Amino acid sequence: MSEEIFDIVDPYDQVIGQATRSVVHATGLRHRAVHILLFNRRGELLVQKRATTKDTFPGCFDSSASGHLSAGEDYDTAAYREVSEELGISLPEDTILKCFKIDACNETGQEFVWVYTAQSDAAVKPDISEVESVTAMSCAQVENLLNTQSSTCAPAFRRVFREFCKRGFADLKRNAPV
Repeated sequence: MSEEIFDIVDPYDQVIGQATRSVVHATGLRHRAVHILLFNRRGELLVQKRATTKDTFPGCFDSSASGHLSAGEDYDTAAYREVSEELGISLPEDTILKCFKIDACNETGQEFVWVYTAQSDAAVKPDISEVESVTAMSCAQVENLLNTQSSTCAPAFRRVFREFCKRGFADLKRNAPV
C-alpha cells in the first residue's frame, strides 16, 4: 500500500504543495485534519481509544473520529469519511455539524483542524487497525479524564474538547439530527 499524500498549507490554510504523511510529520509541516465529536441520544460523547499500532499517540483517548485530509480533499468530505472508516457507521448527509476551526499549532501537530459534531445511536464497528475501543462518556466524565489522566489523552483531543465546551457547543449535542 502506498503512503498517504497530504496537502501542505501555509499559515492561512492555503495549499502550497504536497508531501507524504511521513515527511509531513517528520518535518512539522502544516497540514489539515478533522475531529468529529459524536454524541448518543443520552448526550454522552463517544470517546475512542486509539489503536496501540498508531504512529502518533498510540493507546491514547481521542475524539470519536479524527483524521487527516487526503490531498485535494475538503474538510466536510473528510469528516464523513473518517466516521465511516474509524467507527464503521455511515451518517446521512447534512447530519454532521461544522462547529469551529483551530489554527495549526503544537497541540494539533501543526494541523489546521475543523471540529464537527453529530448525534447517532448507530452501533459502532470500530476499525481495529485505527481504534482499540469506543466508550460513551458524559461531558463531566470526559472533563474528569482530561483533568486527572491528561497524559492518556491525545493533545489535539484535549484542545478540541475544551474549545468545544468553552465555545458553548456542548448544548448542541442534544439538538443535532439523529
